[in-house]
Amino acid sequence: MIPLGNRSPRLQFTAEERETPQLKQAIRTADKKAAKLEKAEAKIPKKTVKKKERIVDANTGKVTTRLYFEEMDKKRPPSKLTHAAANTPGNLVLHSAHREIRESEDENVGVESAHKLEQAAESGVRIVDSAHRSHQLKPYRNAERAAHRADKANLRALDKYAQQQNPQFRSNPYSRWQQKRAIRKEYAAAKAGKSTNKTIKASELSAKAAKKTAEETAKAASFIARHKKVFLVGGVFALMLVFLLNIAASCSVLVQSGVSAFGSSTYPVADSDIYDAEAQYCALEAELQDYLNNYASTHDYDEYIFDLDTIEHDPYVLISAITALHGGEWTAAEVGGIIQMLFEKQYTLTETVTSEIRYRQELRVGYRTEFDPYTGEPRLVPYYYYEDVPYWYYICTVTLDNFNLSHVPVYVMSEEQLSMYAVYMRSLGNRPDLFPDSDYVDRYYNTEFSVYEIPESALQDATFAAMIEEAEKYLGYPYVWGGASPSTSFDCSGFVSWVLNNSGWNIGRLGANGLLSFCTPISASNARPGDLIFFQNTFEDAAPGASHVGIYVGGGMMLHCGDPIHYASINDAHWQAHFLSFGRLPRP
Repeated sequence: MIPLGNRSPRLQFTAEERETPQLKQAIRTADKKAAKLEKAEAKIPKKTVKKKERIVDANTGKVTTRLYFEEMDKKRPPSKLTHAAANTPGNLVLHSAHREIRESEDENVGVESAHKLEQAAESGVRIVDSAHRSHQLKPYRNAERAAHRADKANLRALDKYAQQQNPQFRSNPYSRWQQKRAIRKEYAAAKAGKSTNKTIKASELSAKAAKKTAEETAKAASFIARHKKVFLVGGVFALMLVFLLNIAASCSVLVQSGVSAFGSSTYPVADSDIYDAEAQYCALEAELQDYLNNYASTHDYDEYIFDLDTIEHDPYVLISAITALHGGEWTAAEVGGIIQMLFEKQYTLTETVTSEIRYRQELRVGYRTEFDPYTGEPRLVPYYYYEDVPYWYYICTVTLDNFNLSHVPVYVMSEEQLSMYAVYMRSLGNRPDLFPDSDYVDRYYNTEFSVYEIPESALQDATFAAMIEEAEKYLGYPYVWGGASPSTSFDCSGFVSWVLNNSGWNIGRLGANGLLSFCTPISASNARPGDLIFFQNTFEDAAPGASHVGIYVGGGMMLHCGDPIHYASINDAHWQAHFLSFGRLPRP
């Protein structure tokens, strides 16, 4: 499902530009694709979001989200959780049962046969359910495809427009590449804008891209000028390499291995299937959101308390996880079970109902005897009063935990699968154009991390030098929750543990708090290169104590597994706000 704030915009051209022969066809195609996108989006079922109120407990800091709904004339009976939320307990039981059965299969052929029949029956039910869901997801898939085609048409039109407006970049291949890159970046930024008027002026975007291209080209020219001897030598070696490749057949193996390395990090999946899988996952999230939005109207409790995490995921994490779990090439029709499993691992919906006796005043009528003052005859006279009546008051607390999809792989993948997941995440499948709004695109492609040259004086310490030699091997590796080796990539404590274990220590795999306990606390004024630096509360629901760790290298810098592994300044406002302590390692 396409987020409303990130939908593909329409391009604005002047009447004169629309009649330019070199642009006419590209503009017409972009308009046509935009119209098809609007038509496809109109067919997506509309969801109604009710009023939300976030309440922060001043003592604990806990955030509770309360949803308010329109009053219903008649309350409906409570309903069970739909789809993923309803099936989660049963699925957990089934997974547990299958695991126990598999443990005994080798010892009992009869059990194995019966288990296969049982799994086949369950698969049949899932196929029927998937077929029904596929029909429901059709509008989302169509909109996703239309958005992708609209983006391609827009970028093609912008590229042609930029070529016409900035002919000075045509002759230089590097400038042409920089121009295309700048256009994509400016387009992604404009697309992600918060404006409800989703239009982009081609002239404004082209001007920004041209300015960026000129700046980057100037930087490159300046760099080459400063290092012209290096480039000259490099050019000679490149020519020699090409010559050798042409005359030595054996060198073809090197070329093949290079192509293979690129191919192994590229998604082996058609774009249409990638967008279909993303649409399926978004539709599951939309269904969950709709269920929560309408919760009070489908249940019968006196009070509702909602504590809900945000429903969101990154598409690159999803596609990388699916590809690693499936083990290679796949189609959207083949991975419905994987998508469902990942969704159930990411989101946990719980409902807790408590009751208490409360009292309300109800109007009552009583009768007392009075005598007629003239006849003396008795008569009953009604009177009214209020009485406290006890009743059961039901409070339903609904909690949605988003475990973060990027944290799921380590719990559901083998080491080999986790290794492939890390490869795909590091390269983003060599397709940064698939989801340009993803934070990972800027993080891995458009961000220049600090380059830090450690003073020679610090490297005189042989232990610290060994740490840095090992740690710098993994610069650029992606952050993988639970990762603890180069094959799976690392999380922060996994990275530091690996470096220490390969630099003279033998500590095994420790978490951030374990590393903190392994060290002797020291003051910031006494910190030196080779000490560890610890931070706290660096992510939501972090446990007390250290939640992040890095290697201090002096000069106010650390080398840590952020995302990706890189040098960073500890004086950054974020790290200062979460600083916990320095720790000195014992001698190995």
